[in-house]
Amino acid sequence: MPATTPATLTARALLLDMDGTLVNSDAVVERCWRRWAERHGLDADAALKVVHGRQGYATMAVLLPDRPMEENYADNRVMLAEETADLDGVVPVPGAPAFMAALAELPHALVTSADEALAQARMGAAALPMPETRVTAECVGASKPDPEGFLKGAAELGFAPADCVVFEDSEAGIQAGRAAGMRVVGVGPRAAAFAPDVHVADLTHLRVEPAADGGIALTVLP
Repeated sequence: MPATTPATLTARALLLDMDGTLVNSDAVVERCWRRWAERHGLDADAALKVVHGRQGYATMAVLLPDRPMEENYADNRVMLAEETADLDGVVPVPGAPAFMAALAELPHALVTSADEALAQARMGAAALPMPETRVTAECVGASKPDPEGFLKGAAELGFAPADCVVFEDSEAGIQAGRAAGMRVVGVGPRAAAFAPDVHVADLTHLRVEPAADGGIALTVLP
């Protein structure tokens, strides 16, 4: 459903991805992953097509399927440190400040493949409030597209999966939301290709309000 088609979704809670959904960190991601791909003799452009949404070790396992996972975990620790130190170009997705302000008193959680340090760094660089409830990389045993993170976020907020709406930008994230039994709002150009329930170009195309029944009303704006 394009942003030009007015629509309203209702939910009891919202589960928010970070990178590409609330925060535009593409410049950092591209710099760090291009260096990594070149070090391993991989085509950087091809690698960048699969990095979004997953934890780093899971991306490495896709790109280097024969490499021992221990090496992926070790490389992932290095990658996280590099990404946390590099905040040049990290900005909020258009509409994210107003979107987060509208959610201040409504049930929501951050569900991100970043670890706690990286999430704090990027949300801070984008001047966005950090949700009190969050599921970061340290909290789960499986990366998106596994639904574990979203299911854990819903449980921590105290809502059934069917009562939650996921906000995502990547294929892995949209797959994870669907696997969790949740509706998905796709944000940004990447999301459009993966048939989310609703797609918006950015967060300026959404209005968030408390619903009469105590839930949350999400109106898609042209």
